Amino acid sequence: MPVSVARICRYPVKGLSAEDMGRVRLTAGQCLPHDRRFALAHEATQFDPACPVWLPKTNFLMLMRNAELARLRTRFDEHSGSFTIERDGQMALKADITDPAQRPLIARFFVDFLGAVDTGTPWIVEAPGHTFSDARQKPNSSTFKYVSIVNLASIRALERAAELPIDPIRFRANFYLEGLPAWAEFDWVDSEITIGGARLRVVSRIGRCAATTVNPSTAERDLDVLTILQRSFGHCCMGVYGEVIGGGEIATGDSVTQ
Repeated sequence: MPVSVARICRYPVKGLSAEDMGRVRLTAGQCLPHDRRFALAHEATQFDPACPVWLPKTNFLMLMRNAELARLRTRFDEHSGSFTIERDGQMALKADITDPAQRPLIARFFVDFLGAVDTGTPWIVEAPGHTFSDARQKPNSSTFKYVSIVNLASIRALERAAELPIDPIRFRANFYLEGLPAWAEFDWVDSEITIGGARLRVVSRIGRCAATTVNPSTAERDLDVLTILQRSFGHCCMGVYGEVIGGGEIATGDSVTQ
């Protein structure tokens, strides 16, 4: 069976909901456009937009600690800057997330939504060309700006071990692939693959954290994914990171070759 792209997703605000994309154009050395472009930083987080550096996820609102975020559905329009939040199927907020004057409105929403938090009032951070990805730079790579790739067959193997259905969005990948045997994506590490019109070098497996325990539909911590992975497969990984070494367009249905 040919390997192909089943789904493309981006996550404009770190920790918030996925946005499906029919196609995307990748650029060498960059992540998916607008992926993790924004983050909700804790009040005490030190971040300089003029000199952005990678920071650990503990500096931001995130699913691992703030499971309630999964109850929200958000949408970002990169052309207008419009950012919308839906809660329980109803529009809760619409504001321009790129406008510094409107960002306090968004921050206030999260204060009210989450209630009192020991990290203070969040503030929205952004820097040109920066991504608030969890991935640190790998030793065999020149950047920390990666795309994430998950094999749907590996998720199905996990489902069999868990004896429960598992929403792939738990793993917050950019590209979900079909047609590959379970866990075969790990064999791609340190090699190159072509996805649609783009060329990538696979730099590492993706080690998973407790955010995967959160059901993206219900916001409940209902499945100990890490324990099941370790017990059933001897690791706590799902998916791989790829560095874009040759830009090009990728659409759902495009082939993937090594």
